[in-house]
Amino acid sequence: MFKDAVNQLLTLRDWLRYAVSRFNEAGLFFGHGSQEAYDEAAYLILHTLHLPIDRLDPFLDARLLPDEAKRLAELLDRRVEQRIPAPYLTHEAWLQGYRFYVDERVIVPRSFLAPLILEQFQPWLVEPERVTRALDLCTGSGCLAVLMAEAFPEAAIDAVDLSGDALAVARRNVADYHLDEQIELIQSDLFAKLHGRRYDLIVSNPPYVDAAAMAALPREYRHEPEMALGSGHDGLDVVRVILRQAAEHLNPGGLLAVEIGHNRVALEAAFPDLEFFWPEIEGGQDTVFILTREQL
Repeated sequence: MFKDAVNQLLTLRDWLRYAVSRFNEAGLFFGHGSQEAYDEAAYLILHTLHLPIDRLDPFLDARLLPDEAKRLAELLDRRVEQRIPAPYLTHEAWLQGYRFYVDERVIVPRSFLAPLILEQFQPWLVEPERVTRALDLCTGSGCLAVLMAEAFPEAAIDAVDLSGDALAVARRNVADYHLDEQIELIQSDLFAKLHGRRYDLIVSNPPYVDAAAMAALPREYRHEPEMALGSGHDGLDVVRVILRQAAEHLNPGGLLAVEIGHNRVALEAAFPDLEFFWPEIEGGQDTVFILTREQL
């Protein structure tokens, strides 16, 4: 349908209006960087035309060349007909102002751990400068490992994932930020290949979607690797392993921070003897817990 509009739509303003209409008509699901049709349409149009993605108004009345209109029509058509998330179409995702390469080998970066990392987990880490080794468990695209390296520039960072495909994407992002000497990528099933390694800080955004939610996922999410999303009947299979094994990989006073989505009630019921701390996060209340080694 977008292809039929190539000869009718002239300006960027025309394309923006039409894209928003089609996105709304198709009932697309947003949640991979944009929250509504207008923002996603503007982003896809600006990116496709190689324009600054934070400046729309100066270009609204600019006309598109035929080849530009053709490329834009093809991309918007894929978004509507195949329900491919925008970051997979543009091969980029943004997290806390940092740009990362992504494709369908990894989930799209979106983590409530990101602001905590850049704030050096204050006030829970009393002396952030004393973090010399840190671990990003289930690293995926490597986005959190990169943020950890930025927040703790003197720390050696291990970034672990079971998926070799995910680590290939992470390797590209680590190289893009020139962090090859600070971040070590390790293929491992959680802690399996980390014998003898201890850390001052462990963060993890593991799979945590429960079986019912997996069955009800919008089509957009089904383009993401299933192994990076689902985690058993109650969404806690991977978290249980982390909680059992994290203490032996944390130094005294070390910190564990894990994102679990909307599973707080189930988690606290499963581990009634643990006193989880739930930091206040804008838009993500009760999605991340923090524990010390001593609590574990």
